[in-house]
Amino acid sequence: MNITTKLSLSFILLSFYTITSLFSPCSAAEAPEPVLDITGKALRTGIDYYILPVIRGRGGGLTLASINETCPLDVVQEQMEVKDGLPLTFTPVDPNKGVISVSTDLNIKFSAASICVQSTVWKLDESAGKYFVTTGGVDGNPGRETISNWFKIEKYERDYKIVFCPTVCDYCRVRCGDVGIIIQDGYRRLALITTDDDVPFRVMFKKA
Repeated sequence: MNITTKLSLSFILLSFYTITSLFSPCSAAEAPEPVLDITGKALRTGIDYYILPVIRGRGGGLTLASINETCPLDVVQEQMEVKDGLPLTFTPVDPNKGVISVSTDLNIKFSAASICVQSTVWKLDESAGKYFVTTGGVDGNPGRETISNWFKIEKYERDYKIVFCPTVCDYCRVRCGDVGIIIQDGYRRLALITTDDDVPFRVMFKKA
């Protein structure tokens, strides 16, 4: 084998290695990290879970309340830490995905029936002058009309937090923020935190 042939073969092998490296799974974008429950298992679409506080002594899980004696119902934290609240399900923007991942747009819905005719899907409501989490949202149908119905679960140090920052509408302007607890009329309401003094609601997930 002469020098020219050797150089040509080396060039072909180098080109093949470069191309396969570019398109190998290792160089592709990493898959989103799954959200884990308290047993270390990934959260699954359509399975009931409780959203519980990591920091104990300040209330329990999440439930529904009619704060102004009107519908739809609002999302609040149980006053007693021994109460898990009501079970919920998570449905990602792509409902065919079986695992719930961090940073993914998703609907959060209470599984229990309510006294109101509205759905128990979470949505953000700013009609009261603050960005409170309430219900009456729409399942699926991502877009401008449902922009207030989409939340995300993000890592928060070693735990998780719930975030409102939907990306289901490319041209929509939204106010992004972490979900925290605001005390109003004796209720521990879920709402977007708006100041640096507020802290996100640090949560964990327990299979119902």
